[in-house]
Amino acid sequence: MNDKRADNAVADRLLSEARKRTAQQHKAPTGRGRIAMIVGIVALVVSPISIAGWVVGLVTLGLGLTAVRKPDQAKLARIALVLGAAAIFVATFFFTLSISLR
Repeated sequence: MNDKRADNAVADRLLSEARKRTAQQHKAPTGRGRIAMIVGIVALVVSPISIAGWVVGLVTLGLGLTAVRKPDQAKLARIALVLGAAAIFVATFFFTLSISLR
């Protein structure tokens, strides 16, 4: 009878730990990954203004590079890196367009 209680205690502890790990894995991503993605969207919106696009794009790249190291935020960080690079390219396009139209 005592062995069954010990087995149940071990099983309950293992089940509890597994549930905690699962809950931690399925948390909504917060932190730098989400912030980097939001800043990336803003960078893409303001990228037709060349200087603003470059500055905010570089900030997005910096935030994305720091967030990509964390596994729970890596997906959002990669999206932010793409948005930041796209913002820099769009800003460069509009800068060269404005120079060529002068």
